[in-house]
Amino acid sequence: SNPFEVKVNRQKFNILGRKTKSDVGLPGVSRSKAIKKRTQTLLKEYKEREKTNVFKDKRFGEYNTKISPEEKMIRRFTLERQQNYGKKNIYNLNEDEELTHYGQSLAEIEKLNDIIDSDSDTEERGTLSAELTAAHFGGGGGLLRKKAPSGQQDEEKEKPKSRKELIEEMIAKSKQEKQERQTRRESALELTEKLDNDWKEIQTLIARKTPKSERKDKEVEKPKPDDYDMIVRELGFEMKAKPSERMKTEEELAKEEQARLQKLEADRQRRMRGIDEQANKKKPSHVSADDLADGFILDKDDRRLLSYKDGKINIENEEEGEKDEEEEEEGGKEDNENEEESEEESANEDEEDSAADGHSDLESDLESEEEAAGNKEQKKHKTNEDELQSVEELDPKMKAAKSELPYTFAVPESYETFKSLLAGRTIEQQLTILERIQKCNHPSLAVGNKAKLEKLFGFLLEYIGELATLDLPELRTIDKLVPPLYNLCQMFPEAASDSIKFILRDAAHDMEEVTEVKGRATFPGLDTLIYLKITSLLFPTSDFWHPVVTPAFMYMSQLLTKCRITTLQDVIKGLFICCLFLEYVSLSRRFVPELINFLLGVLHISLPKKQAQGYTVVHPFTPVGKNLELLLVCDKKDLESWQKQNLPLSILTRLKETSRTEINHIRLSCLALCFDLIKKCAVLYESLPSFHEIMYPVRILLTQHMPVNEYPEQMQEWYHSALKELENKVKHYTPLICEKKKPVPLKQYTPKIVKVLEFGRKQGGSKKEQERKQLIQKHKRELKGAIREIRKDNQFLARMQLSEIMERDSARKRKVKELLGSLATQEGEWKAMKRKKGKN
Repeated sequence: SNPFEVKVNRQKFNILGRKTKSDVGLPGVSRSKAIKKRTQTLLKEYKEREKTNVFKDKRFGEYNTKISPEEKMIRRFTLERQQNYGKKNIYNLNEDEELTHYGQSLAEIEKLNDIIDSDSDTEERGTLSAELTAAHFGGGGGLLRKKAPSGQQDEEKEKPKSRKELIEEMIAKSKQEKQERQTRRESALELTEKLDNDWKEIQTLIARKTPKSERKDKEVEKPKPDDYDMIVRELGFEMKAKPSERMKTEEELAKEEQARLQKLEADRQRRMRGIDEQANKKKPSHVSADDLADGFILDKDDRRLLSYKDGKINIENEEEGEKDEEEEEEGGKEDNENEEESEEESANEDEEDSAADGHSDLESDLESEEEAAGNKEQKKHKTNEDELQSVEELDPKMKAAKSELPYTFAVPESYETFKSLLAGRTIEQQLTILERIQKCNHPSLAVGNKAKLEKLFGFLLEYIGELATLDLPELRTIDKLVPPLYNLCQMFPEAASDSIKFILRDAAHDMEEVTEVKGRATFPGLDTLIYLKITSLLFPTSDFWHPVVTPAFMYMSQLLTKCRITTLQDVIKGLFICCLFLEYVSLSRRFVPELINFLLGVLHISLPKKQAQGYTVVHPFTPVGKNLELLLVCDKKDLESWQKQNLPLSILTRLKETSRTEINHIRLSCLALCFDLIKKCAVLYESLPSFHEIMYPVRILLTQHMPVNEYPEQMQEWYHSALKELENKVKHYTPLICEKKKPVPLKQYTPKIVKVLEFGRKQGGSKKEQERKQLIQKHKRELKGAIREIRKDNQFLARMQLSEIMERDSARKRKVKELLGSLATQEGEWKAMKRKKGKN
């Protein structure tokens, strides 16, 4: 071996008794072995990576070296005999018997010699006899040497038939067979009809009606049907599902609604103009059963009588004919009968007095014209009377049509047109107008409808604000206008949110300006309060953050903290905002400190003037000042006559006109509402850990300072229910305790002494631990070996791929070189020829 390919693994220390496995290594030999092994396994897999078909040798004992070739041959022969044995007789049920189907043997049927009955030669479906096929496709040799009986063979040999005779004979034979088939079919049909008739006669004799007594006995004997039979019958009689019409899309529904409204509007316009539909409809004339319908006229008779005068054509005027036609149309059936009688009489007179003078004809014409004129005047008078009656009948219909609402509306371009559209209408009519505007101008019907309806939302919002600012606010109308506002908000949420945000921004700016000028803010008008209520109806209030609800929330909290309480109206507005807060926070249960402080202040101003003890009053309320005792009622008569009543927002405009007793009743109602709100807050915030601390001032004020005994019984019930809700809540405190942890010991610098039995060896605690460490070590070693082998496999495959690429490139270079060489030789030859031609 080559000494340069030998690797000697030197050891640092020679240890006696240790056996060394790899003192001397042969890397070249091991490398060649690895390459050889990879070419036999990995390279073969690489070359067959895209091939799916594999040849498998299934010969018995082909790769079994223990079996001798003679034994292989014997075993193969026996296997072949076993496979072929019994295949012929596997489906023979009985060899002696012959299987039949409808009287025909199955063996004959399998020969496919079916006779197809047919009425015409064209319907033979391609079934040709052997003689015909031999005549046309066999060359005719077989037909010319047709077999004959033994007695006539010699004669036949002497006189063979010609091709034409054979074909004629064959045609006659086929016709004869067809005729026979036809006769057989007809006879079979006759027999079946006869059999049917005979069976009907016999059946009448066989049929016998059982007497009623026997029927009853049989009915009694009938067993009752089982549950299963009942269920099966019910399922049989059940209604099966029928396919329904598909659900229409929003666009299709909008188109249908628009078409319906347009049709109704056209009908209303027609009624306004006095056009009666029933009059326009042509009534069908009566037709008798004996009418032959031959009295119709397709067109007018345009034929004209021609005459020659002074050598020129004289065309009669058509005016007389047209007049006659008009008279015939105006006259009814009686006029037609009179005309027919007059024509018959005139014809008779002409026949009798053929030699009469021409003046008599002129007189008769004048008389007939006078009669026709009189009839015309009578008819005109009748038609005028009919028209007057119809106008009188149509007048109320026209008025009713004018008083109706139009069915189609265009979206108003400005607020003035929108306001004029709704002005003077009832609530129902206003709702109908808004509904029809939305239906006639749906966004899916035209391109610009979306922008128009977005404007409509702003107009409707402004209209609601204007209704709220009236001397007598129309709150019922506003309540009815909220559903169409909600529908528009669902259709265009972005435009709706922009409109509400714009209103809230203006209200906040107004409040800031007032505080800068006067130093204190005032509560807004009724329209802003209604806008805040509408915001909670249009948008979700439970979101953590919302682009519309969150600014409204902030604005309401500023109102409860910045606006001073100077009048009873301010108290009512503040309580309304407190109700809105509870509505906003009902789902999210968000804590609102402004709400609790305001309710505490309302309770404070219902007490007589004295210093607050045990609780603190927060802005906008003051412990000392002018506006204390706003809700204090000292009149005992008013206290006794008070009854619980709701506080409508419309009361804000009527406080100046109310009497002192009514004002005292309103004060007591405000106090009752405050108790109710405290009760709701206690239910809402009971889960807060700081609930008792939050409600502590309210509880002290209710228990220590509130003069309950002076209030009426109903008020005392409200008071006790609120106090009960506050006191029944259990404290949910969890005491603060440090977490229990194992104490960390102090670091000690004493050395750790470990026993070492043998130098350099790892000592394990137990036998299991030692086995576990050995397995871990083995796993690491195997993992390293597998990674090394995978790396070598990848290097081998990369070398193979590179060699393939080099081979392809070298072959391509060689071909290109050959092509360039051949082109160079052609170019040289062409130039040589060119030079020769130049010399010549």
